[in-house]
Amino acid sequence: MRVLVKGAGVAGLAAAFELTVRGAAVTIAEIRHGLGGNASWMAGGMLAPWCERESAERPVLDLGRDASDWWDAVLPGHVTRAGTLVVAMPRDAGELDRFASRTLGHRRVDEDEIALLEPDLAGRFRRGLFFPGEAHLDPRRAMAALHEKLAGSGVEFRFGVAAQHMTGFDRAIDCTGMASRDDRLRGVRGEMLILHAPDISLSRPVRLLHPRFPLYLVPRADHHFMAGATMIENLVAGPVTARSMMELLNAAYSVHPAFGEAAIVETAAGIRPAFPDNLPRVQTSGKTIAINGLYRHGFLLAPAMARRAAELVFDSDKPVELADETNGQRRSA
Repeated sequence: MRVLVKGAGVAGLAAAFELTVRGAAVTIAEIRHGLGGNASWMAGGMLAPWCERESAERPVLDLGRDASDWWDAVLPGHVTRAGTLVVAMPRDAGELDRFASRTLGHRRVDEDEIALLEPDLAGRFRRGLFFPGEAHLDPRRAMAALHEKLAGSGVEFRFGVAAQHMTGFDRAIDCTGMASRDDRLRGVRGEMLILHAPDISLSRPVRLLHPRFPLYLVPRADHHFMAGATMIENLVAGPVTARSMMELLNAAYSVHPAFGEAAIVETAAGIRPAFPDNLPRVQTSGKTIAINGLYRHGFLLAPAMARRAAELVFDSDKPVELADETNGQRRSA
């Protein structure tokens, strides 16, 4: 079985892995000249299905709860299983209660336990929520490592190539996101900063709740932090706006004043593909299977979507659905 995977974002790489372990001969075609520049490259890398339930439908939790195990098995040593800490300033305590009411898998923590979890935040927050079952990874390191692993397993990478000109494959997996021709998709712009703050150490992602501009800070190597959370309904890729920059930096400063002295290493914006209900789809059209609509949950949902697409390649009669246990209905994937 020869399979062409279109797109080398997280969905394409995960699909290639699932196909390879099932015995397919896989070629990945990517219009860009390398791994960088796509929405996956801008991701936070939070494997946080319980936190995401605050604003996402139940299928996101169901599909994403095993993502940490998948990434840990595929790329040992890349996943940090330290949970997620959610905090709010005293004036925003109502946001914390609202978040708690909409999520599962957490316990309430007080000022003392926050200090135990994150010593650098001692005395800064009175209350919080701790999600011990969550994890995170560095998306760029993970994508590079998965690329290396796939190449070592015989997967052919064709960078700078338009996939529509490639023929001779039994099936194709379309993981091109906004570049696909599905007119139901909408673009959701996400902006992020990479900050270098040598005076701060965090062991896990920290989410600051705020009624206007919530923030997440994800620790990376050598006191670098990815700051993000913007969700803007438009297709403008462009640079980060001044407003978003100020809001993200102000929120980071609220978490710890030492972020005021951080170096801004990188700013970037990516366009994430989303369907109207913000749920992903695995869809078949002829010999092509499309994975799309991962929205803000790329690294969380890519493993489950990749498994389903690979199953369809080898069993074209297998039905694929998304279960929505919140209302007893099922949505076709």
